[in-house]
Amino acid sequence: VQLQASGGGLVQAGGSLRLSCAASGRTFKRYAMGWFRQAPGKEREFVATISYSGANTYYADSVKGRFTISRDNDKNTMYLQMISLKPEDTAVYYCAAGSTSEYEYDYDYWGQGTLVTVSS
Repeated sequence: VQLQASGGGLVQAGGSLRLSCAASGRTFKRYAMGWFRQAPGKEREFVATISYSGANTYYADSVKGRFTISRDNDKNTMYLQMISLKPEDTAVYYCAAGSTSEYEYDYDYWGQGTLVTVSS
């Protein structure tokens, strides 16, 4: 599975963005998907994950209530809708395919990342 993240950009605090992760191949629907992020000078951290069917989702406490993960298996695409963005959400956002998990080692495939910058 090859993953391509997109949709990042510069937004003011309180604004919104929607990230997309497009997957190649016909096996997308077999994988759970996740979003991780890495802020400057920090380790990569879990953001959200969604089961292969989309029935189950889990979020980091820091984004719960503001971010929504979703997927469209017909389009081989996963999304991350982000609202009420804060400067601390500034990071490179990565999408990944694997198991429904908050741990990086449970993911087998990674996209290249898309930069989200939130100005105060």
